[in-house]
Amino acid sequence: MTIKRIFTILLCLSLFLIPLPAPAAAALPGEAGQSYETSFTGSEISLRGSSSQQQYFTVMKYWDVEQVTINLHYQSSQLNEDTRSSVTLSLNGIPFYSFRPSRDNNGEQSLSLTAPKSFLREGSNTLSIQGSLRTSSGGYQLCNLDDMQDSWLHLFNTSNIAVRYTAKPITGGIEDFSARFSGMDTVRQGKSLLAVPQNASGAELESATYALAGFAKGNTLNDRTIPLLPYREDTAADMEAVVLVALYDHLPDRLKKLVSTENDLGKHAVIELVNKESRPTLVVTSKDESLLIKAGRLLASRTLVSQLSRDRKVVNDATDVVEAAPPISTNITFTESGDKLSGPNHQEQTYFVSLPSNRSIADDGRISLDLRYAGNLDFNRSLVTVSINNTPIGSKKLTKELANGDVLNLNVPQSLNISGNFTVTVAFDLELASVLCTPNREQMPWAYISKESAMRLNTKDRTDLLLGNYPYPFVRDGIFNRVAVVLPQERDDYTYRSLGNLLNMLGQFAGGNTGDVHYYNDNAAADNLKDNNIIAIGTYKNNKVIRDNNDKLFFKFSKDGMTLLSNEKLAIETQYGAGIGTLQLLESPYEGGRGLLAVTAVSSESNFLVSKLLGSQKDRWKVYGDGVVADKDGTVQSYRFKTISGAASNSLVSRALERTDVLGFVTAAVMIVALVIVSLLLLYRKHKKKRGDQA
Repeated sequence: MTIKRIFTILLCLSLFLIPLPAPAAAALPGEAGQSYETSFTGSEISLRGSSSQQQYFTVMKYWDVEQVTINLHYQSSQLNEDTRSSVTLSLNGIPFYSFRPSRDNNGEQSLSLTAPKSFLREGSNTLSIQGSLRTSSGGYQLCNLDDMQDSWLHLFNTSNIAVRYTAKPITGGIEDFSARFSGMDTVRQGKSLLAVPQNASGAELESATYALAGFAKGNTLNDRTIPLLPYREDTAADMEAVVLVALYDHLPDRLKKLVSTENDLGKHAVIELVNKESRPTLVVTSKDESLLIKAGRLLASRTLVSQLSRDRKVVNDATDVVEAAPPISTNITFTESGDKLSGPNHQEQTYFVSLPSNRSIADDGRISLDLRYAGNLDFNRSLVTVSINNTPIGSKKLTKELANGDVLNLNVPQSLNISGNFTVTVAFDLELASVLCTPNREQMPWAYISKESAMRLNTKDRTDLLLGNYPYPFVRDGIFNRVAVVLPQERDDYTYRSLGNLLNMLGQFAGGNTGDVHYYNDNAAADNLKDNNIIAIGTYKNNKVIRDNNDKLFFKFSKDGMTLLSNEKLAIETQYGAGIGTLQLLESPYEGGRGLLAVTAVSSESNFLVSKLLGSQKDRWKVYGDGVVADKDGTVQSYRFKTISGAASNSLVSRALERTDVLGFVTAAVMIVALVIVSLLLLYRKHKKKRGDQA
């Protein structure tokens, strides 16, 4: 062998021995070098004249913040005067940086600056961007008109707020781990995993469902989910936080050694945090199936989990884990202490109203705003406007006489067709009086929304089996509504991922930890599926429930199950039908009044792709009707197959029964009429008796 060949061989071996760079990952507790970027929300925004915009970002309690960087990408109007226009940044109400936007490069600029760490607070933070943008004086020598449409600054949504931090060591037990497991940094990087054994039993899956529901509530990202997968070394290897739900006999041997057995696991369930320094793992286990399910319900309660400051929690028959869903409120208070808005021109305050997804706004809703505002406004041009989900529902002109105590009452239009969560925005246009030169002092014009401001909300149940109402019928008024999940007997990772996507959405809408979710193999008897709302996941070949009900599906399979067939809504080519996934919500064939959601395709991979549409809020808007098709290229087509029934338009009686005020009035009226009739009968009998005596 020549020296040249030996050198070549050694060189090749050295290439194999050189470690490849690891993919970027969330650092373990105590490691430095993490950065979390919050992009500017929504569509690109603009400042005009004297106006402001707010951007919100979060600092997690387990972050040790090193630096906060504001990265602005903007374009300034080519007519703005460099020496007279300015932009001021404030963090949580405290100004910290001002600059003058340049007209160079056609006004498009980038700017990176560091915000003071001392202004930060744990949890939600507000970055305010206040613009004072001016063009030429427009011929006015004494005063500048700074509300002209050509004085603007456009902020691109490539702007962001970057927080560099170190993850603190886990010191707060299960509660601390839970916050990290659902933390936005961990979820965004895909470092959380909820795991079950490879061939999980119904009890293990049920317990995992409740646990995942609790963690999904803590996930604030609308485009990411927490995956559900079998526990294996390859699925858990790159994870930063793992929750494993398993019967004790199904635990891996190395985890069995770490779980304390001082309590009899035949009579107790244990929730225990292990491997805190390397790969933090929360093990949920028991030898008793009912106790394992009970431990899962405990993890579904964010209130109870927030109280678990130790690494271990023991659950037995006496442990109270029930957390009822909050009642549906009809009287909603917007603010607990009142909200002040300061500054000239347009100012907004937005309130978030939470409703179960199956409830929609009925008629006779009413908003009552208790207001105060500055007395030196130009009352010919100042007004207040209220919008719901950015749709205006009414305005009122501000008046000097009512500046110290004004009230705005507005009806909530039923035509808005709003269901689930929505926003109410109160916008003030605070115009200053037309004096020669009135400087735009930030605190001078103001408005105040008092704590007496409230909304009376009447809602009605949305019971149509439509994907636009999802997660109804599986979650109703915040609780799991008799759910039966039917899975193939042989499940691959795509099947578990599809299930995890659906459970993430269901969990976010579940207000408490009550209600039931049961699991069945596809050979389940019809009696087990009666009186249940069914979710069937699988293909024609591996799920008997889908195969047996193929004739009832909107998108039917061919006889060999190798493709989906054309129907009256969509012509499907054979090869295309073999690669698409479908969501089909129809009435349960096992009992009327219940629903069946078929998440089905020819392959498990296509099942997983279509299930992502019901995994997070990001893609939920694409899903409506009762039949949805999605292909690998991301094309989504939604259709409605069920005819619109007459029940969709509420009768007068049903609408009256939904309103307690009308129902009370009707009851009182009926009682009065009944009393009048009884009185007339008594008078009639009295007069008849007198006539008889006279005769």
